[in-house]
Amino acid sequence: MESLLSIITFMPLVAALILALFLRGDDEAAQRNAKWLALIATSATFLVSIFLYTGFDPANTGFQFVEERDWLLGLKYKMGVDGISVLFVLLTTFLMPLVIASCWDVTHRVKDYMIAFLVLETLMIGVFCALDMVLFYLFFEAGLIPMFLIIGIWGGKERIYASFKFFLYTLLGSVLMLVAMLAMYIDAGTTDIPTLLDHNFGSETMSVLGFQVIGGMQTLMWLAFFASFAVKMPMWPVHTWLPDAHVQAPTGGSVVLAAILLKMGGYGFLRFSLPMFPVASDLLGPFILWLSVIAIVYTSLVALAQQDMKKLIAYSSVAHMGYVTMGIFTVNQQGIDGAIFQMISHGFISGALFLCVGVIYDRMHTRDIDAYGGLVNRMPAYALIFMLFTMANVGLPGTSGFVGEFLTLMGVFQVNTWVALVATSGVILSAAYALWLYRRVVLGDLIKESLKSITDMSRRERAIFAPLVVMTLLLGVYPSLITDMIGPSVGALIANYDTALLDSGAATAVAGN
Repeated sequence: MESLLSIITFMPLVAALILALFLRGDDEAAQRNAKWLALIATSATFLVSIFLYTGFDPANTGFQFVEERDWLLGLKYKMGVDGISVLFVLLTTFLMPLVIASCWDVTHRVKDYMIAFLVLETLMIGVFCALDMVLFYLFFEAGLIPMFLIIGIWGGKERIYASFKFFLYTLLGSVLMLVAMLAMYIDAGTTDIPTLLDHNFGSETMSVLGFQVIGGMQTLMWLAFFASFAVKMPMWPVHTWLPDAHVQAPTGGSVVLAAILLKMGGYGFLRFSLPMFPVASDLLGPFILWLSVIAIVYTSLVALAQQDMKKLIAYSSVAHMGYVTMGIFTVNQQGIDGAIFQMISHGFISGALFLCVGVIYDRMHTRDIDAYGGLVNRMPAYALIFMLFTMANVGLPGTSGFVGEFLTLMGVFQVNTWVALVATSGVILSAAYALWLYRRVVLGDLIKESLKSITDMSRRERAIFAPLVVMTLLLGVYPSLITDMIGPSVGALIANYDTALLDSGAATAVAGN
């Protein structure tokens, strides 16, 4: 279907414009209409995106559903997906209707709230579809604005501090990426991503400010992109904005932040760092492996010390993203397959965990772990759902969380057994903090008077969790739904990476002679 990607990308934006232009007033009827329009728009976007899945050919390792048009100042509007990016588009369109449904109790500036999420969906989908470097950058950076507003307007008491910290951290890294993109354009003469994937950026050692830079231009560009993607993931030690952003963000904002926005960093590594700068990726890969291990162990230990449920889950996300970066830079089939699987799985699991926090926060208006205990006595359905996603977060076999971590560790073991050994301790630590959280919130006797009248999940809340439960269990027992889609594209990425390394080695040898 022609223009399918553009339809999927801009359908939420059209709904946002309709809301902005035609919906008047802030009474109860207007609020209800805004919510229903947003829900219908995001649901329709998901239904249309199913055509991506059914029409996609996994055996074709190139870009599919490609659209190309002339744009501004000689730039191209070019969109397309491959086996890696198509799943992130589907993840985004799948989760957004659930996010909108979770916001049904919002009463403050409802129209603006829905517009922010609809615009954010368009920008997130655009990141995964863009095949022009300038277009990618515009989508990538513009996504900061609606999330900044979601945290800053509808967040908690420290929302202003958290929103500015989020904005400044991510913007600073992206300025360096913009400089690298300009250098790439000067060197390659194009902003077309498929063309750049085949371009050989210089890897000869060069002198910069008196320092010898091994890997030359590739290393400098890789570091500039790394500054942006590492913050977005976020990787240790540039992760400190994430807990604050999660704690202050409303429930819907936390779900989008954890489930989708964090994945842009991992996607960037796969789209830019590995294929375009293979020499630098090979040179700095061991450094990333050890940074990832530190993130897994350190943030897991920090999670054990938290008293705020959201902050604990936020640190858990940093630890799980450590498995992702570790898998990506193994540059083997199991490692990258595991990293992508982990990102998709984490989208369902972390989103569900933040929704679980939102369920009881809406009733008690506190996220303090000590304020709860014995909820199983009043909320058995909630206790069951929370237990499932807690176990999936730990990596229980039969859930999608197990598959991602297992594949990643298999890939890492082939590269560095010490890294794999230390990273495996993260599985134990995740069980410690996740089960500790569950024990204190859900199990035990119901002794707090404030909890004795708490009600179980409503039908709307159960309906929101149902698709997340299905996907978490389905991918746990049938992982080939993802691995069959990504396998050929990942194989082609690795083959091109290895060929580029060999070519650069041969070129270096010739230069040395």
